[in-house]
Amino acid sequence: MSAAPGTNGVLVDRYGRVARDLRVSLTDKCNLRCTYCMPAEGLPWLAGPELLTDEEIVRLVRVAVERLGVTEVRFTGGEPLIRPGLVGIVTAVAALQPRPRISLTTNGIGLDRLAPALSAAGLDRVNVSLDTLDADRFTRLTRRPRLGAVLAGLAGAAAAGLSPVKINSVLMRGVNDDEAPALLRFALDHDYQLRIIEQMPLDAQHGWDRSTMVTAEEILTSLRTAFDLGPDPAERGAAPAETWLVDGGPARVGVIASVTRPFCGDCDRTRLTADGQVRACLFATEESDLRAALRTGVDDDELARRWRTAMWGKRAGHGIDDPTFLQPTRPMSAIGG
Repeated sequence: MSAAPGTNGVLVDRYGRVARDLRVSLTDKCNLRCTYCMPAEGLPWLAGPELLTDEEIVRLVRVAVERLGVTEVRFTGGEPLIRPGLVGIVTAVAALQPRPRISLTTNGIGLDRLAPALSAAGLDRVNVSLDTLDADRFTRLTRRPRLGAVLAGLAGAAAAGLSPVKINSVLMRGVNDDEAPALLRFALDHDYQLRIIEQMPLDAQHGWDRSTMVTAEEILTSLRTAFDLGPDPAERGAAPAETWLVDGGPARVGVIASVTRPFCGDCDRTRLTADGQVRACLFATEESDLRAALRTGVDDDELARRWRTAMWGKRAGHGIDDPTFLQPTRPMSAIGG
């Protein structure tokens, strides 16, 4: 493919990939200070007027669903649970036709309280970040003594029917790299699904070092000290996690090896930041501004055209292994997972 995108159709790029999974960041703020994400003092947050309003978010999601073929919408942050209008946003997106699948990635704090309302609004499921089951380690990692709140959030999500409840864990060498088996046992005991993620170069401090990253191969080796892992016959498709059957199944565990086993060739994601920027890739160094277009009064057709143009320029891969790779200026908390 070499021609520019037309004025109609899905979010296709020049390599033929079609984006059907939209990640929407609702805020860059977070109530934790995870060491691999941001400094202890936090970051300069976006000012209120820079953020998309609830109505602007819903309009852009509607354009994505009705005009661009998006079928999956995941709300992220920062921490999306601290967005005051979250339940109303979910309600509005769940009313769209065709109705997209709606999920949420969260640190889980406050989820026990909000889960019933989110489920009633139309949220289908959640991913909860949890890197350790040790309270002292949790406090050191997140700089907040809130492990109990996260565990309560997981239980609350399950009770509200937001299933499958998935746990996202990042292992760090010399910090929590011994916890893979314990995290999987915890997930199995509570009927959660574990996904262990290679640490990516998305920290605000730009201190990521590949040599200290726990690789997918190391993660699997650790898990196999306690469990039998077999090949998963299910089709992976565009899912970021490669999954294995645990002790013969049906339970599964996933590893997201964004660095050592990149899956860019099957990527089906497009991203919208809390301040209305389209990002074609998590590691993109360029963005396309839809907020300005919204606020100057363009119609939905023009918003869709600009979004298609932004996605057409998506690169073949993230390029982490390229000597010229540059870490994005924005950290993960400002991009959305």
